[in-house]
Amino acid sequence: MRKIVVVDYPKDWGVTIEDVEVVDVQKYLTDTAYTEIKHARIFNLCRSYKYQTAGYYVSLLAEARGHKPIPSVTTMQDLKTQTIVRAITVEIEDLIKKSLGSLRSKTFTLSIYFGQNVANKYEKLCKQLHDLFQAPLLRVQFIKKEEWVLQSVSAIPINEVPDYHWKYLETFAKSYFARHRFSGARLNRKVYDLAILVDPEEKGPPSNKKAIQHFLDAADSLGFYTELITKDDYRRLAEFDALFIRETTAVNHHTYKFSRKAYAEGLVVIDDPESILRCTNKVYLAELLAKAKVPTPKTMIIHKDNRKQVERELGLPCVLKTPDSSFSQGVVKAKDTESLAQELDTMLLDSELVIGQEYIPTDYDWRIGILDKQPLYACKYFMAKGHWQIYNWNGKKHNTEGAVRTVPFEEVPFVVMHTALKAANLIGDGLYGVDVKEIDGKAYVIEVNDNPSIDAGCEDQILKKELYASILKSIKKRIDNHKNFRVNE
Repeated sequence: MRKIVVVDYPKDWGVTIEDVEVVDVQKYLTDTAYTEIKHARIFNLCRSYKYQTAGYYVSLLAEARGHKPIPSVTTMQDLKTQTIVRAITVEIEDLIKKSLGSLRSKTFTLSIYFGQNVANKYEKLCKQLHDLFQAPLLRVQFIKKEEWVLQSVSAIPINEVPDYHWKYLETFAKSYFARHRFSGARLNRKVYDLAILVDPEEKGPPSNKKAIQHFLDAADSLGFYTELITKDDYRRLAEFDALFIRETTAVNHHTYKFSRKAYAEGLVVIDDPESILRCTNKVYLAELLAKAKVPTPKTMIIHKDNRKQVERELGLPCVLKTPDSSFSQGVVKAKDTESLAQELDTMLLDSELVIGQEYIPTDYDWRIGILDKQPLYACKYFMAKGHWQIYNWNGKKHNTEGAVRTVPFEEVPFVVMHTALKAANLIGDGLYGVDVKEIDGKAYVIEVNDNPSIDAGCEDQILKKELYASILKSIKKRIDNHKNFRVNE
């Protein structure tokens, strides 16, 4: 991937860095050679980012060409609106107070060059601000009221960098471009940038550590630069071409926020926000499956006015689910009239609606993994020892999950595969895991999961590393199609 620094005048940038081209703004905007470049990262160091200036058009046209500009047009717009600046920086208020606590003045200006400042003591604050506002040169103004507060963030015109700061700027720039993701030796063969969202502290994540490493290896072999990111990297999404979420998703959660922002920024996203919305809300899913006549266990949407009908409609025991349940959490079995009343009392305090289903016990559930509307893998998920679900979060350490056996497609009953595909295709063309119970030759969809489990040693028992490669190939194909579509618009 080519790295191009764009400036108003060549004299504005006196730094020579290997594998970094320096181009004047008119050449970048008008020379068709730059229009035809497929993969480039554009570092916009023009003197002004104001609307309709040359600097503004550099980032705008870079995005239209499928290049990756820093700053993006979104960042430029954010910097213009102080209300947005303050809203974005609320999360680092404590860091601001801690970093500036020893200052005695009433105002303070922090100059950030490629994420660093001439004073090492502001290193952490600079990094956080640079992550929030991805621009090469930033000027941050603080004022002290009762506490230090951020007043404004703006871009520093390159011609306004003080002479005595240039030696620092040059050092910081060389360090910045030498970073792993920008190093020429690595990016010469890297085509796209992929972010994988994970939570290192999550109990029972969708993919275990070994599976994540398999994803990283597969991505590398396909020409991706890949980085594991966490919820703290929200403002960095525009740096990437695609986002792959490997953290348990929910609508009222940062995973949905990440998916929404990435989708809005034009990234390829698995899981896309619509899939998260449709799968994670069991009320929506129940209505969707019922309307499409996809067979499910007898299902009832419960509210305070019909709760007394549950026992008659579903029988006992029955299964109750909160609308946002996942991985068997938020799912309970009401064994008798008393426990049914107690569980509904608890659930209806948090949600106006609850899903109720008839209880149909089986030794295992089918899980059909589906990607791009085609089957990817098939598993039998056996119930946790001594429990009625696949997961028993209250079980002993080695009894929280049942066994998993991956089987060839030819061993999957036709009715199970057909029903799973019909259900998943109602959601979209992403990556889904459809849970199906088979009873007396009939298949019943329990739920459709976005962000399905893919653990090393479980879902990959047949395909091995090709399972991970298949998903990464799909992401790459989606990026290619997306970029070709934009070029041909």
